[in-house]
Amino acid sequence: MTCRTLEDFYHIDGHQFEKQYKEILSGYRDWNQLDHAQDWLLFPENIGPYLAIDETALSNGELYTIVTNRDNHCRKGCLVAIIAGTKSEKVWEVLDKIDEREREKVNEVTLDLSDSMRKIVRHCFPKAKRVIDRFHIQKLACDAVQQMRIEYRWEAIQEANNEIQEAKLTGKKYQPYTFKNGDTKKELLARSRYLLFKAPNKWTDSQKQRAGILFELYPKLKTAYGLCHSLRMIFAKNTIKDAARLSMAKWYNKVDEAGFHSFNVIAATFYEHYEDILNFYNNRASNAKAESFNSKIKLFRNNIRGVRDKSFFLFRITKLYA
Repeated sequence: MTCRTLEDFYHIDGHQFEKQYKEILSGYRDWNQLDHAQDWLLFPENIGPYLAIDETALSNGELYTIVTNRDNHCRKGCLVAIIAGTKSEKVWEVLDKIDEREREKVNEVTLDLSDSMRKIVRHCFPKAKRVIDRFHIQKLACDAVQQMRIEYRWEAIQEANNEIQEAKLTGKKYQPYTFKNGDTKKELLARSRYLLFKAPNKWTDSQKQRAGILFELYPKLKTAYGLCHSLRMIFAKNTIKDAARLSMAKWYNKVDEAGFHSFNVIAATFYEHYEDILNFYNNRASNAKAESFNSKIKLFRNNIRGVRDKSFFLFRITKLYA
């Protein structure tokens, strides 16, 4: 609810009330972090042993780095820092203002695959385990499968165009081949997008039929889908770190043997971040709380119909979560 909304309920001047709330009632002008609010906000008292770090856009695509306390579950007291930009040196310059002894008490920080976030965690929380969010890893595998599907679809489109041209030259009516489910090759590849994101036990009857045709026609795509699904199962079913290490090593070898170029990115990611990925099994932690906090900021921004005064917007965020 905004001040303008109250105008309809209580027959007051919403614009005037909004102005009075900002200038007098809220305490905004006496805020002790007002001078540097647009550059950084810091709440050392909210630091805890389990943190999350992520980036989000507050307005006009301007990125901010946000550090939150996972133990407070996106409620009051969860916000540790909001810092303009994502450049590692600029962010750790602010986080270094927190007492070193407090920063050394941090046991674990969840993050995404950003190199700058990794540098920040390594510098500011030297004793913390870094945990790369499993969903970012799974997304890389899904993207690799989708890349193969898209490449096959472009081939099918080109093949159909060639057949159309040939039919024109010979004066025949073009009639594309349709499979038993009624799809042409182009349609089969286009309509298979969503089933490749899902586990086989969640396919509908029509998706099962389409998958059968797709995998028979493109066996390499079936292998790629199997690799993606087996990675999902490693994260879901393994509970012991050493067992997961063995499973992931076997999975990496299968990716290497398959030789799919679309899997090069995830293979390189595994090679570079292997231990940070495995740290997921320490507490099965993900960056979901950071993503949830980002969503709350976006929802709040939408509810107030955008950010006109960035400092005041940040002030209101801190009232809710700091």
